Amino acid sequence: MGEERLKDKTPPRVVLDTNVIISALLFRGLPSRLIPLWQKGKMTLLVSSQVLKEYLRVLAYPRFELAAQEIKSIIEVELLPFVEAVRVESKIRVIAKDPSDDKFLELAVDGKADFLISHDKHLLGLGVFRGTQILSVAEFLRPDRSILR
Repeated sequence: MGEERLKDKTPPRVVLDTNVIISALLFRGLPSRLIPLWQKGKMTLLVSSQVLKEYLRVLAYPRFELAAQEIKSIIEVELLPFVEAVRVESKIRVIAKDPSDDKFLELAVDGKADFLISHDKHLLGLGVFRGTQILSVAEFLRPDRSILR
């Protein structure tokens, strides 16, 4: 599904696992290269209420030392204006070792995602799930992918 959308110039529909979104928003490095892609409409970032709650929960971890106002600003400025909200109705139980990861598969299915981007071996090990390619950030940002052009 994803490669075809890249060929027809429609922005790919993408789900970002929590580890990727946190890395993108808080740290320099490869995941931060995703930010201009979603902010410039070169990809459609999909979010559900359950996934957004997890993003907020993880941003509040003490190790990140972010005040509530900083978290609110990050979400309201960097993320929410650029996402497509998806109402998730699917109930998927695939990741036995970490069932909390199933919410990303549910979002991918109900949001008709082309890609799910993750660092998580449980998700990456699936390769493709119901038409959604599951890739690392490095795989998604490969120079030969037309999303970067």
